[in-house]
Amino acid sequence: MNFDLTDEQRLLQDSIGKLLADTYSFEQRRRYQVTPMGRDPSVWQVFAETGLAALPFSEADGGIGGGSEETMIVMEALGRALSLEPFLPTVVIGGALLNDLATPDQIAALVPGIIGGRTILAYAHEEPGARYSEAIATTAHATRDGYVLNGAKARVLFADSASILLVTAGIAGESAVFAVPADASGLSLHPYPTQDGMRAADLTLKDVVIPPSARLGEGTADARPALARACDIAVAALCAEAVGIMQGLLDMTVDYLKTRKQFGRPIGDFQALQHRAAEMVVEIEQARSMALYAAMMVRQADPVARARALSAAKVQIGQSGRFVGQSAIQLHGGIGMTAEYPAGAAFKRLTMIEKAFGDTDWHIERLASLGGALR
Repeated sequence: MNFDLTDEQRLLQDSIGKLLADTYSFEQRRRYQVTPMGRDPSVWQVFAETGLAALPFSEADGGIGGGSEETMIVMEALGRALSLEPFLPTVVIGGALLNDLATPDQIAALVPGIIGGRTILAYAHEEPGARYSEAIATTAHATRDGYVLNGAKARVLFADSASILLVTAGIAGESAVFAVPADASGLSLHPYPTQDGMRAADLTLKDVVIPPSARLGEGTADARPALARACDIAVAALCAEAVGIMQGLLDMTVDYLKTRKQFGRPIGDFQALQHRAAEMVVEIEQARSMALYAAMMVRQADPVARARALSAAKVQIGQSGRFVGQSAIQLHGGIGMTAEYPAGAAFKRLTMIEKAFGDTDWHIERLASLGGALR
């Protein structure tokens, strides 16, 4: 199997690398982080102008028709930069749900704003106390004028800067996704910063009235298959982001070992530290292999085979991320934990990725229930 990038993919890799080099030094990131929204909206506009927001949408809808490999390339680059941008909920998850569920009219209403950088999406699915459960307690009731939503959502990334919330709800024994305006009456947000420097919010929906066109698909089709696929696509994207973070940690650690001196010589001369750095390389290569596997298998039509592959990848990413992060902090010593140095921030983001869309223990249990990684 050929894992080499095409010319177009290499061009994408180069362009995103140059863009992030100009807009996302660690000092720039720290400045973005302390703004009210936890990011600089002008940076997202630059992202959109370079075509990143158009990645998952077809050329017929104004996009560039990118697939899972292109998403992997972008997410790995965003990971290395420790990006604070809403690419995951808006482009990865939002793109997957719109492509699978939305009608042509809904595509025409939402996609141009996303591609143009004007529309930010937040994915409101997780609920208080659910712990990765697929069960949805939020309810939608059909009325003569549309739908009424009631319920609560937890840990919704970028909710306080989103213009549209993709809210999951149960209706007549099925699941549905609703595009709810952020300023809808009856919708309240409790925003807060997260441990990795991003922002999230808990939502309360109390008699939120929305029109029939707000339900993606505008029909009675159960959204559960699309939600499962979007979750798997998000896991694959997070695996790629984690690989980018780990590679960045390795690079800064090796550079530190070469420049930090003790007893009159670089500490990288000590064999024990060389061995630990070599073990970091091995873990990163294992993680990279599984991220590639996840990017390929996310296209698998069989949901069970896809779930097995994505759980196996998430387990490896969680284990490798913990080892690489801990090793980087240990090899740096005290400086690794300071706010002025990126190693600590990178380890925090790896820790949050391990918890997102099912932690390592949860994916081990799911993998075992599905018969293991290989069948």
